[in-house]
Order: sequence, then C-alpha cells, then structure tokens
Amino acid sequence: MNILMVGDVFGEPGRTALLRLLPGLKREHRVDLTVVNVENAAGGFGVTPKICRDFLDHGVDVMTSGNHIWDRREIVEYIARENLLLRPANFPLGTPGTGHVTVKAGPHRVAVINLMGRVFMGALDCPFRTADALVAELRRETPIILVDMHAEATSEVMALGWYLDGRVSAVVGTHRHVQTADERVLPGGTAYITDLGMTGPVDSVIGVDKDLILRRFLTQMPVKFEPAKGPAALCGALITVDPETGRASDIRRLRVPA
Repeated sequence: MNILMVGDVFGEPGRTALLRLLPGLKREHRVDLTVVNVENAAGGFGVTPKICRDFLDHGVDVMTSGNHIWDRREIVEYIARENLLLRPANFPLGTPGTGHVTVKAGPHRVAVINLMGRVFMGALDCPFRTADALVAELRRETPIILVDMHAEATSEVMALGWYLDGRVSAVVGTHRHVQTADERVLPGGTAYITDLGMTGPVDSVIGVDKDLILRRFLTQMPVKFEPAKGPAALCGALITVDPETGRASDIRRLRVPA
C-alpha cells in the first residue's frame, strides 16, 4: 500500500500547488491514500468548509490540523459533522469534531490519528497517553494506523515516534513548515519523519511574506502577517506499508515544485 502524507498547506499558493500536483503524484506513485494537513490553508490561518470540500473533491482522503484549526469561525459547524477533517485528539473532552477516523483504501481499512504536542504549545491532554488509548482501540479494526503529530519541539515528535514504534505504521510531524531530512523506518516497522515540511510559497519565511517578517525582527513592532506570493512547492512523504501487518517498509521525502 502506498500512502502520501502532505505537510501544512499554506494559503493560496499552497492550495494551488496541492490541487495542481496531487493528481499526477497519485498516478505516478500509485497512491492508495492521501492525508493532508490543512490548518493553514485559508490565508495562512485556519481552513474553511469550501477549501475542505475542494480538497476532498480533488483526491484528498483525510485532512489533519493543529493549533490553527479554530482560526475560522465557520469551521466549527463543519468539523462537527465532517469526520474527514480531524482536530487533535488530545483536545479537551467536549471539543467539536474528532481526532481520529478510519477510512477505506481499496479493500483495506486505514486509521488516521491527529495529535498535538504540548512543549511550547497549548495546555492539552497528554498526546502519549491519548495515543495509547486510541491505538489499542483502532488496532482492533486495522493494523494500518497513521499519526500526524503537530508539534513545536522536534524532541517531542521523536519521542512519540519511538514510543509508538511497532504499534503504528507511521508517525509524521507537522507545524514547523520546514522539511527535515531524517526520514527512516524505525526498528519496529514504523515510518518516521520529524517534519513533512510546508506546501506553500518558496520565497517566504515559513509561508509568510519575507519583508513583513524582516520588519518584525528588525523593529519588534506588530505586523500583520500575509502569505507570500510567487512560486510554491509541495512537501510531504511517500510511505509504503504492508496492509496485512501494518509495518512500513519504506519512506521517501517529497519536495515537488509547482
């Protein structure tokens, strides 16, 4: 089974790159399932129902998110009824939406879990203990489990990768918008990468107009952030999984110019 996981889609450049490149990538790599982090897809902050519908219509199977999921008020009603858009599973009890979903990919079932880190982030439930409970539940349905760990600290993502090694098919990091070069299959058969990277404008500072960021650093004055314009790229990873055991055999970084 070939799985494509795509890093944070940022603003209009990221949306255009994803929609333009995804069909070809799916054909070229015979992708069975596509998971995309969408929490920055609307102008760099949040996501809207229309954007979600466009992504689903163009071949995205599951959408994950993170700390910006509530930036657009209209997403609250949508996420409450659309389980293909996930919010972190370790949000407090009673938060709208769900943090995991199981979908069909051909004859197989695949579970996707969305978690968020706590280091330099909000005060949430423990992602490790949340993962324990969900993985135990989901493994009764399928051995193929994918985890998007949306976190600031690389150490927290790495720790979760080792913690879940052998129990899930993949642990990938999102949030930092900079792709890491540490992809590997861990000894227990879990594909791992600390950050998938950003799908968005190349000539930017993590997606934002570089001149605005420079002004902020130089003056320390408040600046309204805007997505950068210009060329974009899609970043993510291709993961090969044995559908019978759920063990990964390969993970490859992707960085494709739009």
